[in-house]
Amino acid sequence: MLLLIRAAALSSLLVLTACGADPAPGAVEQIIVREPGAAAAPAEAPADALLAEGKAAFANCATCHSLEEGAPNGVGPNLFGIVGAGAGEVAGFAYSDALKGSGITWTAAELDSFIADPAAKIPGTTMVAGAIADAAKRQAVIAYIDSVTAN
Repeated sequence: MLLLIRAAALSSLLVLTACGADPAPGAVEQIIVREPGAAAAPAEAPADALLAEGKAAFANCATCHSLEEGAPNGVGPNLFGIVGAGAGEVAGFAYSDALKGSGITWTAAELDSFIADPAAKIPGTTMVAGAIADAAKRQAVIAYIDSVTAN
């Protein structure tokens, strides 16, 4: 009987010792519980997030520029359809000679360098405000402009 009690005590001691040991890290399963009939929330696609960021950032640009087809020019030209167009070609806007003579076609790369620092890209431009230093924000704005005004 004494032997049986000692064996039980030893087993208990081993079990308690094992409880404090760190198990090897492994995969963790995550279970998500929803109400019956509830649909899973769709994850926002990266492109949608980029366009949403671009739309928010373009709010600053909208002080001078429009993206609506046929809208009048403001302090800056209407940017509808600008991606792929030549610099200085929006009808009815008084561009600087520097911009008109630049020979630039507004690709995403050209827009990016212009928006980063208009005066450095085209010395003599009249766009003196609105530079966007953050490269990710510029990419978002360009993607938004292109998505809104794509033909």
